[in-house]
Amino acid sequence: MIRIENISKFFGNKKTGVVHALKNISFTLRDGEITGLLGVNGAGKSTLLRLIYGLQTPTTGDIFVDDIDVQKNPDSARQRLGVLPDDTGLYKRLSARENIHYFGELQGLSSSVLEKNAQELIFLLAMENIAERRADGFSLGERMKTALARAIVHQPQHILLDEPTNGLDVITTRAVRNMLLTLRDQGRCILFSSHLMHEVGGLCDRVLIIAGGEIIADGSVPEIIAQANTATLEDAFIKLSQVSEQGVQHAN
Repeated sequence: MIRIENISKFFGNKKTGVVHALKNISFTLRDGEITGLLGVNGAGKSTLLRLIYGLQTPTTGDIFVDDIDVQKNPDSARQRLGVLPDDTGLYKRLSARENIHYFGELQGLSSSVLEKNAQELIFLLAMENIAERRADGFSLGERMKTALARAIVHQPQHILLDEPTNGLDVITTRAVRNMLLTLRDQGRCILFSSHLMHEVGGLCDRVLIIAGGEIIADGSVPEIIAQANTATLEDAFIKLSQVSEQGVQHAN
């Protein structure tokens, strides 16, 4: 379980201008659920993810990963997280397998467990043809596969994914979806951001919509659609985001 309590994040200062990236956000991510995070560019999605895995610190508020305070014990919290950021950041001189193994070693996996987990992910994500190749020159899809395998090789309880199917072919995208459903059924807590409404609608138990640094909708796909009084999740997202944006402009 991940708890977000009254989180705000401001950038800048009075002289340069203050940007309110997140405004007093609170919610709980439960184990055994896949939660989709939706928002237009600049809404605050990536900032929220970076705060959860401790890359940035909130201006106010607290974040807990299984009751571990992320600000006070960031290393302990990160051990329970698997993170796929918006920048894959692979080591280009290492092969795909070596990238995966390196992160597994950082997480303290034994050689036998690491080899087993890595090989299972390489098979699941159809990476056999790139496993021994250096990452330098990988396509976007190949980088995403490697980064995803690296993020979850230690079998974390909590998984944070920023656009996890970006650049993947149809077959691999389906494999990733099936893998996420399996991880959910094992009781894992999964949060991922996406711009693909059909993916969110077909995969997520719960959806959070963020706009202007605030959570403007939180519920199942049918609940979000009902809240917006629309026919589809895409229509609901557009309507709620536009209403929120107009409200911010009116307040200004």
